[in-house]
Amino acid sequence: MKLERGTKRQLLSNMAHKTILLFFLIMMSGIVMAQRSPTKSADDAFSKQQYSEAIDKYKKAYTKVKKNKEEKNRITAQLAVCYRMTGNYKRAEISYKRLIANGWDKKQPEILLYYAEMLKINKKYDKAIEQYNAYALRAPNDPRGKEGAEITKLIPEWIENPSKYEVTDVKNINSRESDFAPAFMNDNYNELVFTSSRDGSTGKEVDKWTDQNFSDLWTAKIDRKGEWSTPTLFDKSETINTKANEGSAQLNSKFNTIYFTRCPNTQNQESGCQIFMSRRTGRNWGKPEIVDIKGVDTLSTVGQPSVSENELIIYFSSDRKGGQGGRDIWVALRDSKSKPFSRPLNLGPVINTSGDEMFPYLRNDTTLYFASDGHPGMGGLDIFVSTIDTSGNWGKPKNMKYPINSNMDDFGIIFHSEEENGYLSSNRKGTRGKEDIWYFIEPPLEFTLSGTVKDERTLMFVEDANVRLVGSNGISVSTRTNENGFYTFGKSQLEPNTTFDIIISKPNYFNSKGTITTAGVEFSKDFEKDFMLQPIPEEPVVLPEILYDLAKWNLKPQYQDSLQGLIQTLRDNPNLVIEIASHTDTRDTEERNDILSQKRAQSVVDYLIMRGIEPNRLVAKGYGEHVPRVLKKDIVRDGFLFKKGTVLDDDFINSLPSTAEKEAAHQLNRRTEFRVLRKDYVPQATNIDIKNVNILLNPEDNTVRFTTEPKTGIYISTCIINGYNEEFAYDKGSEPMISLDKALDLLKWGAISKENFEGDPEKILANNTIADRAIINFKEITIANKTVKDVKIRVNYKLRYGLVFGDSLMKRFGKYSYNTKTKTLTIN
Repeated sequence: MKLERGTKRQLLSNMAHKTILLFFLIMMSGIVMAQRSPTKSADDAFSKQQYSEAIDKYKKAYTKVKKNKEEKNRITAQLAVCYRMTGNYKRAEISYKRLIANGWDKKQPEILLYYAEMLKINKKYDKAIEQYNAYALRAPNDPRGKEGAEITKLIPEWIENPSKYEVTDVKNINSRESDFAPAFMNDNYNELVFTSSRDGSTGKEVDKWTDQNFSDLWTAKIDRKGEWSTPTLFDKSETINTKANEGSAQLNSKFNTIYFTRCPNTQNQESGCQIFMSRRTGRNWGKPEIVDIKGVDTLSTVGQPSVSENELIIYFSSDRKGGQGGRDIWVALRDSKSKPFSRPLNLGPVINTSGDEMFPYLRNDTTLYFASDGHPGMGGLDIFVSTIDTSGNWGKPKNMKYPINSNMDDFGIIFHSEEENGYLSSNRKGTRGKEDIWYFIEPPLEFTLSGTVKDERTLMFVEDANVRLVGSNGISVSTRTNENGFYTFGKSQLEPNTTFDIIISKPNYFNSKGTITTAGVEFSKDFEKDFMLQPIPEEPVVLPEILYDLAKWNLKPQYQDSLQGLIQTLRDNPNLVIEIASHTDTRDTEERNDILSQKRAQSVVDYLIMRGIEPNRLVAKGYGEHVPRVLKKDIVRDGFLFKKGTVLDDDFINSLPSTAEKEAAHQLNRRTEFRVLRKDYVPQATNIDIKNVNILLNPEDNTVRFTTEPKTGIYISTCIINGYNEEFAYDKGSEPMISLDKALDLLKWGAISKENFEGDPEKILANNTIADRAIINFKEITIANKTVKDVKIRVNYKLRYGLVFGDSLMKRFGKYSYNTKTKTLTIN
């Protein structure tokens, strides 16, 4: 039922030819006139949008005007439009290419644009970009050339990196003809009403636009096993379905009223398309009535209705005057369901273009989905989405990208009211008929984690190691590695938007720790994380170099970083007790070296305690010059090589040939080491005076969850305001505001005081309340892990929410974005 695609303007005309023809008509007889007008019947069919019939007539006419190049070009241009309107894009491409070869684009530059569109639909992206750029040079003031080239460059990337949706053809309900524009029939969402031109339709005539049967409304139902019933006519009594074209239906929220499009197609009578409605009583549907919209009559072409939940707002597509181009989306309102709708308003240039915008679908009264071939897309009609703000303005439409969209026509989308799945219409590759109904779903995010654990020294797999998964959502689960060192956690154990610590432990090994996060991950993923376990050595481990001033023991700040690895090891292994051992060289007396090394060891212990390591886990020991270093590997110091196994005692050092080499050896002897004394320490409970505690989920993350109000689409998230957890609503254009009740609560709780108000607090806080429009200075507000200070918020008596933040405040936190798929607010 291509009536749903709407009327298109005849793209090309040849006024010069008409002038010449008029001259010959005056000079010649009626018979000669008929002979000189071989395209008359074709042009008549074209003007009536009978494109399939016009194609045959133009082909015949083309053979009769061989010597008239201008008329041949005009016929080719008309054929190109007919092919395009009937979905024969390959033929349309050939026709436009021929016109350009004949120079027709010099008269009609838009030929380049339409040729580019056909190339894009036929997946010839490089050539399409060339033609878009050529049109941009020819028509620099028309943005379609530049935008077309830019979007076409992105298409391969969209296909390579598809959105989360999965799209499949609903083969059991599709026919060899056109099946499209589905709508849900009940609140179980298991029955569809859709438009079809299949055999068995009520109308027996053939639509001369599509060369198919006139369309009707059909229904099909899916059972618990996922099997679809054989589609049947919506009604066989010709109450809803008639000999005319019916289609593009939508039911109200109670599923007891159906709105649909009907195009009478009465013989020898001019008529348009209208929106009808019918109410259900029991199992039967009442006689349809035209939906009364001011300024819309039976000659108007309107259709594809979508109504708000209360049925007081209706969106539809029409080519009525006052639009932006071809078919536009319009809206009309009414005060009650018993009254007519007001005169329609065009949604304006943000939504509508010079092309066609059709098949509007209103979701939750705040989100509009529609099909367009005017906005830059993948080819043909693409599905776009726009949301309305609190001021009633629609946002810039966003392309739904691949795989919701394809290189062909994609339109007529609907959604389950509470789930991220639904149906759409498309003639993409894989379609059984002319157009098919396709099912789409955003599959649930599922994550798994697996990996192996090896011994760092031997590279052998470690069996029976304990692997603990600790999530920021409070989950804690454990498993053990098998004989191949393998571990795994299933999809039931990893949740979205969660950060997980993975802790590997086994007796006689240092613990190992890793982290993964599912926060911000938009697709299901199998995480892999391998670990190396380091055996706890029996011998001391030399720490990174820590140098002291001569005869001094204070730990210099520049060498504190050398202890960060040890601090992390102690944090990851809370059951270890270690000895910090300090060694000197042999220059000075034994007694003084013993004292110096003990003080140096103690300075390291003191620093570790300052960094939060429990004192009972640390033992300081100074060995002075009594334990010469035995090198475990080759070491180069100050350009001198010292071989593995060398004992740096006095005999060795005194044998070295130069003073510089001896000094290097002494430096190697001056060292700090640690060794493990025990592995069974039980951490002690701490008794810390906590004054202020801010609890954050995923404190290392820059994200926070939000919800969407079903009625308004307002985003609701959480913040910490002067130490109190509160919800706030996001309204992009609003200044920061607080309701009276919320301000009084914070005042009562002590989060704010009279000193926080701008102006005279005696006046502002008079009569045991807070004055409207008063300004409160808040010390700090935290969202996720971002904090801003000194925030001015205005009291508003009429505010529906406790707190409202707008773009001006949110920008102070950083670059922010709301992800409606993962329901997370991210601040960078």
